[in-house]
Amino acid sequence: MKTSNKPSKTNKTGKGGNIIPALCSIIGTLIILLVVAVAASLTVPRLLGYQIYNVVSASMEPAVPVGSAVYVVEADPAELAPGEIIAFMDNGSTVTHRVLENYKISCEIVTKGDANEIADFEPVPYSAVIGRVKYSVPVLGNYMMVISDTMGKIYLVCLAGCGVMFDILGSIIRESRRYRQKSAVHIRTR
Repeated sequence: MKTSNKPSKTNKTGKGGNIIPALCSIIGTLIILLVVAVAASLTVPRLLGYQIYNVVSASMEPAVPVGSAVYVVEADPAELAPGEIIAFMDNGSTVTHRVLENYKISCEIVTKGDANEIADFEPVPYSAVIGRVKYSVPVLGNYMMVISDTMGKIYLVCLAGCGVMFDILGSIIRESRRYRQKSAVHIRTR
């Protein structure tokens, strides 16, 4: 009896047979990378000393649109210069406006939102200054609001789980095909 190690024409695991497991692995990896990137955009800056805030008003448009995430770093209020954007506390809310004047003698800063016609009514005391806005990323603030909530964190964990499941599915399909190939070769050689 002749035996052959050549794949038969009925063997469907030849060329192109690894597309589905490869796609599963790629999708799984992309989902996991997305979750890591989103989590890193919120975690790494905090580790580097930045505070992150979501912009909810249009007072700084067009420079900082609604829905942006602003990354704020501590700054000595006496060193803030006109034109810089700062974050400060005002009646329990965090406000992001531009410095117009810095009165070092009275330890106050006059601010104004870019979209506002006049300066803010009251100067900002140095004690209310959170810091200098180093970066702003449009739209990220909206996602940040969803993700920083408890349900958002649960969604992220579930999404990461889906990515892992896609990777596992790709591996299972790949192993199943290898097993079937070995079984088919073993049957043909008998």
